[in-house]
Amino acid sequence: MSPIIYHDIPSLRAALQPYRGHQIDKQDRQQRIALVPTMGNLHQGHIELVKIAKQHADIVVVSIFVNPTQFGVGEDFDSYPRTLDEDVAKLATVGADYVFAPSVDAMYPVLPPPTTVLAGAISSQLCGQSRPGHFDGVGIVVSKLFNIVQPDLAIFGQKDYQQLAIIKQLVRDLSYPIEIIGAPIIRADDGLALSSRNQYLTESERQVAPILHRELQDLAEQLKGGGISQQAFESLLKDKRTRISDAGFTIDYLEVKTEALGSVVSDSTTFNIENKNIVILVAAWLGRARLLDNQLVVVG
Repeated sequence: MSPIIYHDIPSLRAALQPYRGHQIDKQDRQQRIALVPTMGNLHQGHIELVKIAKQHADIVVVSIFVNPTQFGVGEDFDSYPRTLDEDVAKLATVGADYVFAPSVDAMYPVLPPPTTVLAGAISSQLCGQSRPGHFDGVGIVVSKLFNIVQPDLAIFGQKDYQQLAIIKQLVRDLSYPIEIIGAPIIRADDGLALSSRNQYLTESERQVAPILHRELQDLAEQLKGGGISQQAFESLLKDKRTRISDAGFTIDYLEVKTEALGSVVSDSTTFNIENKNIVILVAAWLGRARLLDNQLVVVG
């Protein structure tokens, strides 16, 4: 059964209203609504998010909206693939209930919006350094979607690790009564993290792209035993950056952070990754495609 599509806010709100506070069993369990925010051009990674949502909720809403406020000057807002009919057909195969596909005018009566949702200090690093204002754009669109749908839970992929951390912060700081579920990265058979932007890769670039994940895996193996000095750690990162660059990538960043995206250097002087959960994060250009990946590591 194909999901019902709504393009305006009042119609979606009216459709969801009957499910709120509705008891569905003798244990007084109430129906739960899940939101899966996307920009469309769906791939198997998005479909897995919907499957997870179906496991945790009774009603699943998938938003499809290419959000202009999170694109910077010269980025691919105009060329970003818009494939609504194909997306809806894919969502029908996994039982999504509603698709919210608003216009830019419906989401932003005034553009740029005079009201902002600032992501704060966590956004000043990693992707935030090369894409200034990007996470503020994410913050306002996610806030709007939360207010429009009013879900009980929302599913986001862990491939965008920094974005997931910012959204968890947003929910905490703005007191949204929403459970945020981070879904594991979905990969192609050769290890490349699935992304709508992978289609920008040429055939030859697609053969090179999995190197990024393989280098992350190798770095993770070398770090997980611990017992490494800061000098050796910095040398290892330098070597990895060189290897990735030599493979044909233009590196935006390759960093190792704590799980909360803090520095692995404590008090600005003390290096210590023993007995910690850390995350390796990378963003790199390969031709027109900006590829993101990350690897969680339990050290010690």
